Amino acid sequence: MLGHLSFGVEDLGRAVQFYDRILAPLGFVRVWSNERGAGFGPKGGGDKLALFARPGQVIPPGPGFHLAFDAPSRAAVDAFHAAAMAAGGRDAGAPGLRPHYSATYYAAFVIDLDGYKLEAVHQ
Repeated sequence: MLGHLSFGVEDLGRAVQFYDRILAPLGFVRVWSNERGAGFGPKGGGDKLALFARPGQVIPPGPGFHLAFDAPSRAAVDAFHAAAMAAGGRDAGAPGLRPHYSATYYAAFVIDLDGYKLEAVHQ
């Protein structure tokens, strides 16, 4: 359905380091980068998330918006959350089952360095 999603970030270098760390446990890598932006996706593929430097212009979406990444396992969800916490992200929901979504919905939620809400989910 979606080709890719783009976020504006205050500090591109800082954001790229954050996303390098949190996406690695999910099997995603940086697939391109330059002085204006960076893209992340499956190794050898195109970007699914692009970050662009927009200092002084970043306004994350409000309540109700978040970006969910597919995780290959529950352990990957745990590692995503731990990496985000270690890289300066904020906890928005520790790893665990979310039975109100479904009996097999295992997820964690974090807020990135620019205020974007992110989720890793394994079902």
